[in-house]
Amino acid sequence: MKTELIITTYNNPKALNLVFCALKDQSRMPDRIAIADDGSDPETKAVLEKYQSHLPLRHVWHPDTGFGKNEILNKTIASSDADLLIFIDGDCLASAGFIERHIELAKPSAFSTGSVVRMNAQTSQNLTEEDITSKRVFDVQWLGQNGNIKGLSDSLKAGKASKSVSRILDRLSPVKITWSGGNASTSRSQLIAVNGFDETMRYGGEDKELGSRLLNAGVKGQFLRYSAPLLHIDHPRGYVDPEIVKTNRAKIEETRKIRRTWADHGLDRHISA
Repeated sequence: MKTELIITTYNNPKALNLVFCALKDQSRMPDRIAIADDGSDPETKAVLEKYQSHLPLRHVWHPDTGFGKNEILNKTIASSDADLLIFIDGDCLASAGFIERHIELAKPSAFSTGSVVRMNAQTSQNLTEEDITSKRVFDVQWLGQNGNIKGLSDSLKAGKASKSVSRILDRLSPVKITWSGGNASTSRSQLIAVNGFDETMRYGGEDKELGSRLLNAGVKGQFLRYSAPLLHIDHPRGYVDPEIVKTNRAKIEETRKIRRTWADHGLDRHISA
């Protein structure tokens, strides 16, 4: 099974540098790492060049015309030759076993979706490469001392439990399964079957709409709440538009209600291109 990690990014080279720094220490490396770049400036390309000899990178870029995350994701999926696609955002730090766990737990007729431990603004601002290479950023005690662990759930999501215990807790978790774009994986063929991401949707739940279509198409979801630890670097979200979020929620509800499986404006046009 050929695997590819897809990382979305937009003009955040500092965070992307730390993301790559964490990926160098994966217990199992994907065959390729694709950067789905929604129009970043040359600083991002310079970060890729820094890690080109250490990681199996490819760069999928299009011009900045506003929020086009779903479009660049579809372009990246269309140009991939992998069987299993794993998705994270360009501000998420993968623990050493992250890729390995997604591969180990992948099922032919299912998608996997996980969660993140959200680091606070101070920790995120002060984060260095040395924090990552030393692995202290993934240490539950260090995270707690810096105010990033709010309770037992965060400790478990940060990787405190063993593999076997984490898997049991995943199965017992009462959280409703949906697609979480910052920590997810599925086969490329299943994304093609539902026509990928809906490119008419802007920021605010656009990933959940894809998850609803996968579920409607009979693809089962499994939650890796504790099995695939991932840390999220804090950043401002000045691009959030409440009206767009409201519109997206209405579309998600409609997708669930009418059991929509196909995105009218999606992946197919990039595959044909």
